[in-house]
Amino acid sequence: MLPGEELCFADRMSDPDRYDKPANWFRRCGRSGLKLPAVSLGFWQNFGDPGTASHGIEDPLAFHERARALIFTAFDQGITHFDFANNYGPPAGAAEARCGRILRDLPREELVISSKAGFVMWPGPYGNWGSRKYLIESCDQSLDRLQLDHVDIFYHHRPDPETPLEETLGALDTIVRTGRAHYCGISNYPGALAEEAMAVCEQQNFIRPIIHQPKYNLFHRTIESDLLPVIEQRQLGVICFSPLAQGLLTNKYLEGIPSDSRAGSSSPFLREEQVDASMVEQVRGLNQIAQARGQSLAQMAITWILRWPTVSSALIGASRPGQITELVQAAEAPPLSQEELDAIDRILGGN
Repeated sequence: MLPGEELCFADRMSDPDRYDKPANWFRRCGRSGLKLPAVSLGFWQNFGDPGTASHGIEDPLAFHERARALIFTAFDQGITHFDFANNYGPPAGAAEARCGRILRDLPREELVISSKAGFVMWPGPYGNWGSRKYLIESCDQSLDRLQLDHVDIFYHHRPDPETPLEETLGALDTIVRTGRAHYCGISNYPGALAEEAMAVCEQQNFIRPIIHQPKYNLFHRTIESDLLPVIEQRQLGVICFSPLAQGLLTNKYLEGIPSDSRAGSSSPFLREEQVDASMVEQVRGLNQIAQARGQSLAQMAITWILRWPTVSSALIGASRPGQITELVQAAEAPPLSQEELDAIDRILGGN
């Protein structure tokens, strides 16, 4: 525990109006009984150790207080779902360890907490991909870091080209049946593999995943033709990550590449050459549509994702509380008209 950490928010009460939301704020996760908020908070890059993530905050106590402020702001805004993975930080594991100390100050019965395993976590042959050994031991480690006896959803984070689906899905089945998680999910599975996974669960009498977590945004629309038909047929929930395309779908790049942006700081997740003149022109065109609607570009990008009835939630990241309050409003906006959707498609062209 950090010095003074126990005093942060010690006298703070949660907003009693946090559930005063539109009727469509909580959206059913496929055919399950679980509902997710239209906007969920992810912990990928901004909740690790001071000085290692994109925020640049070095003071440990200030960094921890900032993380608390983000989590409590989200909860007060009606965000009840918090999404982790074993390798989130940086460094790997740090986000779960930090936020586990914060989430204990919120009512556990009102939270949906998820975690994932599938990317590299520790050295050697057992700390990656989708073996039974890796998934079950990863889940146990995540529970220790989060200081929980169970998560609500545990995902396989990405397909494993070498491990049989029966083994991977059998591990998820064990994780649920042993009480480590209430539900299981898959992430980054293409449509055909997601269909195969559901068929394996039926054949083996495994507990079926209730949710899929794919990448989806205005610039990355592959799931529309590949995955969403499977999702609809199999009645899975969908939570979309990277809805703002690493910040491209904000006002940050309207005038080019700022030095403090991901593209301007040699980020491996958004390279400078990706933000070319054509991309900037598209972002400006999308921003004009958003402004005409009375929205920010980021808000419109979330509203656009939530237009699908099968989408349970859009998974955002945040480094400031104001970003959370801004994006929550996207779920309260009027739906995009067909005219607006057609204009968006004309701007994006082949995207």
